[in-house]
Amino acid sequence: MLAKALSSALLGIDAVIVDVEVDIAQGLPQFATVGLPDGAVKESKDRVKSALKNAGYDFPARKITVNLAPADLKKEGAAFDLPISIGILAATGVVKGERLREYLLLGELSLDGSVKPVRGCLPVAVAARAAGLRGILVPQENAPEGAVVEGVEVIGVSELAEVVEFLNGERTIGPSRVDVAAFFERSADAGDDFAEVKGQELAKRALEVAAAGSHNIIMIGPPGSGKTMLSRRIPTILPRMSFEEAIETTKVYSVMGLLDRENALVAQRPFRSPHHTISDIGLIGGGNTPRPGEVSMAHHGVLFLDELPEFKKHVLEVLRQPLEDGRVTISRALISLTYPSRFMLVAAMNPCPCGYLGDPLHPCSCTPVMVQRYRSRISGPLLDRIDIHIEVPAVKYRDLADGREGECSRAIGSRVEQAREVQRERFKGSKVHSNAQMAPRYIKKYCEPDSAGSRMLELVTDRLGLSARSYSRILKVARTIADLDGSDGVREQHVSEAIQYRSLDRKVPS
Repeated sequence: MLAKALSSALLGIDAVIVDVEVDIAQGLPQFATVGLPDGAVKESKDRVKSALKNAGYDFPARKITVNLAPADLKKEGAAFDLPISIGILAATGVVKGERLREYLLLGELSLDGSVKPVRGCLPVAVAARAAGLRGILVPQENAPEGAVVEGVEVIGVSELAEVVEFLNGERTIGPSRVDVAAFFERSADAGDDFAEVKGQELAKRALEVAAAGSHNIIMIGPPGSGKTMLSRRIPTILPRMSFEEAIETTKVYSVMGLLDRENALVAQRPFRSPHHTISDIGLIGGGNTPRPGEVSMAHHGVLFLDELPEFKKHVLEVLRQPLEDGRVTISRALISLTYPSRFMLVAAMNPCPCGYLGDPLHPCSCTPVMVQRYRSRISGPLLDRIDIHIEVPAVKYRDLADGREGECSRAIGSRVEQAREVQRERFKGSKVHSNAQMAPRYIKKYCEPDSAGSRMLELVTDRLGLSARSYSRILKVARTIADLDGSDGVREQHVSEAIQYRSLDRKVPS
């Protein structure tokens, strides 16, 4: 007796359709699972046996072979419990085969036959739609997550008996529905506001430029100057996520198992702020069973690294590839996985170990050698990949005591959105979405400064000894400033402002 059910395995943030083939033959009672299963999949035989018996079904005392195809793809997790049990029931004639070929099954079984939630329901729904299947049967808790995908039925179930009755046509279960527009409306009202920040007008301007061009930025200032407060408000001025961006980001959270019924879609740009003790695997991703890291969790959002020099140097160095390529590739002996990681890096640091270099009210106790050693923890190649360096001085009393509110996030965000619209029109038909992503040919085409700007750029480049990458970064930032200014060309004042955002390229004061 042979039967086949459909399931799915995760590969990175995508899903692959898996054929669950069950053969029941004469012989001594045996349960064998083949097709590169991991420990959790091998253990499913005990869960399936108990779940079938406790749900009122007979477990055949024969030789049972379960094949998970394609056999060269590693199968992980407990999500194969449900398709294996349904495959056994189909092989014994309890489940008829008509609907079994139209629906994909996913779910972990409890010993009493109830269906427990699993990871990765969203990419599975996308894979089922791409394969032309009618729908998927998933745990009730995962149904809202899969229902975000249109064009495929997502049936939420809570008991094994429900699945059997539905596949046999004895029970009708309506597909889950979610209001995608409601997720985006809720995200628009979430977050803090720039109006709450006192003073720091220059820093706010730099953050507006960074958000407008998706530029990486680092803020240097003494403790308590508001670096973290400013950083946490950056998502409120970024353009709203498109549905495609939201799906791509939600896939990452789905494979990590971080979604719930109320937040089935990540509609607000993520803000991730890992502690400086994080490991390179925690930041980039990996492990024995590869998982996305913080850079992938911040996809289409903001990755905030507070106290940047306190991070381990080798941890910071692994940021180079995702900053440059927008993706992370994790290679293992059997498989190579790629996770998306197109994020905006926002970093904060003190100007020196004591934190008060250049502060007029607090004397600095650090020697130039100590300052140089402190700043050298951040390598030159990493700094070159950060477009904007801005100094954030301590807030003065008159700014703190001022009862007037500053400019709100909505007003700043509207200017950012207009600049992004200009960039979308400029790069239409290409894979570039913002000025920060421009390749050299686009820099030459769109970032050519006027004669006065070229002379200024030549003088500063020679005096500061800027690298070729820093030179390109200045041109990209100048192009963004011109977009905010509504200018077609890059002029001297745009280049001048962009140069001011390279404070760490200057020598450490003695």
